[in-house]
Amino acid sequence: MSVSEELILKMRQWRHHLHIYPETAFNEVKTSAFIADLLISFGIEVHTGLAGTGVVGVIHGKEVGPWIGLRADIDALDVQEINDFEYRSQHPGKMHACGHDGHTAMLLGAASYLAATRDFSGTVALIFQPAEENEGGGRVMVEQGLFDQFPIESVFGLHNWPGVPVGTFAISPGAQMASYDVFEIIIEGKGAHAAMPHLGKDSIVAAGQLIGALQTIVNREADPLDPMVVSVTQIHAGDTWNVLPQQVMLRGTTRAFDPALQDLAERRIGEIVEGIAKTFGVRATVRYERRYPPTINDPAIANICAAAATALVGPEKVDLAPRPAMGAEDFAFLMQVKPGAYVWLGVGPGKSGCMLHNPGFDFNDEVLSVGADYWVEIVRQVLGKKA
Repeated sequence: MSVSEELILKMRQWRHHLHIYPETAFNEVKTSAFIADLLISFGIEVHTGLAGTGVVGVIHGKEVGPWIGLRADIDALDVQEINDFEYRSQHPGKMHACGHDGHTAMLLGAASYLAATRDFSGTVALIFQPAEENEGGGRVMVEQGLFDQFPIESVFGLHNWPGVPVGTFAISPGAQMASYDVFEIIIEGKGAHAAMPHLGKDSIVAAGQLIGALQTIVNREADPLDPMVVSVTQIHAGDTWNVLPQQVMLRGTTRAFDPALQDLAERRIGEIVEGIAKTFGVRATVRYERRYPPTINDPAIANICAAAATALVGPEKVDLAPRPAMGAEDFAFLMQVKPGAYVWLGVGPGKSGCMLHNPGFDFNDEVLSVGADYWVEIVRQVLGKKA
């Protein structure tokens, strides 16, 4: 173990502080200040302002060498917490329901150790990224010059993963997480009295047919061996009992690992909507947005991650062929520019027994030391031990 018991206690305190005061996408003002102040106290060079609330700490080793980037996401979710422990969220309607408080604390712990030892050749960039949830803070940091300002050659990401045994790692040499695209469909019919539907154009009936038809993209047009999901997640229509509404709005997401399937989904959603609208005599429009690309690990970087995890916990606790998840991760934007890899750290059922994004979720503090040690081991694997 690299980190001390004293540092583990501090990480726990930092994590609880962050959990008490969650902040959401691009509004992580106090969170960023907390991170920056700690990094400065460790003697680390600090840069702020990328993506508004992003923080980058720079640690130079004892000898010159390459640059690597270690990334933690710092934002919370718009979720009302139901936990009753003493460090529960004090911001109504917001909470760390995805464990980003733990990710931040683990990288801060590694930062403290690395700054004190500097036992490597090269430079470590600590990337504390805002707005991972829905808003693509990783994309914004890249667009605003993350890799222009810092000559990082490879990037590393980590996420806690409930349901996987505590302290185990899951690392794929390829697809780890899916793309994330969103769509919005507006169906414009002709409102009428519910007792006289023949005098209107029923947007509800058209929407019902459309919801079923969209599933044929997955089950009749995509190769069944290529994972893909099309989900309608919102339906908004109507104001009262006895009126056929003029308008229906549908929203949803599509997810895949292959960009060609993203193209298929976008094209076929438009074509199916057009066909349904014509069939039922309504008008319809589609807005389709590409949000997050798939998270595809670079095999060479994934091997480095596997070596680091194996050195830390042993081969029996490292899964090198996990099933990819259909969730998405904006760390993919960093990996579109630089080779990188994204791994999962098992946190078991934890105290809450809840999955990510649940109002009862709480990061498992038992893995704080494992996560911090993993970051230190990544530095050792890539930049070498020189002391």
